[in-house]
Amino acid sequence: QVQLVESGGGLVQAGGSLRLACASSGDTFSMYTLGWFRQAPGKERQFVATITERGGTTHYADSVKGRFTISRDNAKSTLYLQMNSLKAEDTAVYYCAADLLGYYSDSQRGYSYWGQGTQVTVSS
Repeated sequence: QVQLVESGGGLVQAGGSLRLACASSGDTFSMYTLGWFRQAPGKERQFVATITERGGTTHYADSVKGRFTISRDNAKSTLYLQMNSLKAEDTAVYYCAADLLGYYSDSQRGYSYWGQGTQVTVSS
């Protein structure tokens, strides 16, 4: 089992940047497919980005492609999401997720482990 703790959220102006981190406990972090999802007020949780176990493959939602970058440091058991050129519509609670999949996944049903979330607010 893995525990996930997000950090790095906050308030930023449109056009600005934030870097989210998701720290994990346990020594099997490198075996997990990881993902970022977000949930805006009144909306369903949606996929943002995913990365395979060794970071060789990444996949992004069209809405963030070219602006967000997902990465991982297995030695530090940490997942990152670099968010640039932020827009008001990026405002949401951001969650990291993990599971032993062996492939990347943009479906939240594929992930068994979730963090508590971190709030990102982009002012226009």
